[in-house]
Amino acid sequence: MKEINVKWQKKMLFQVQQDGHHFFIDASKDVGGEDKGCRPKALLLSGLAGCTGMDVVSILRKMKITNFDLNIRVTADSTDEHPKIYKDIVINYEFTGDDLPWEKLEKAVNLSETRYCGVSAMLRKAAKINSIITVNGRTKND
Repeated sequence: MKEINVKWQKKMLFQVQQDGHHFFIDASKDVGGEDKGCRPKALLLSGLAGCTGMDVVSILRKMKITNFDLNIRVTADSTDEHPKIYKDIVINYEFTGDDLPWEKLEKAVNLSETRYCGVSAMLRKAAKINSIITVNGRTKND
């Protein structure tokens, strides 16, 4: 069982205790917050990037692919009506390195997104998720 403690501080500011770590969640100033922490809905996207990123790195290590850097950019569009949920999410896996094999990168991303990443599995029930893989600034079709 997972337990997270979230304590209201003031206005729209909450302190989170999670797995021995502390951080804040807050709203923007235009809706009564003080902008002292992350937005709760955006944290879902951070969780998605972290979850799939950990999978991809682990899978590539098992494939003996270790000499690379990985940056993951996630963008999302929300619905216009309340509750405003993410409807379209794009995950861009940005690899840099020499002689990176496309087929292994694609396999690692695919395994993460279809088999291992629980965050992706949950968000797919509510949103369309598309992925882009770039290597040294180029997509496969460039």
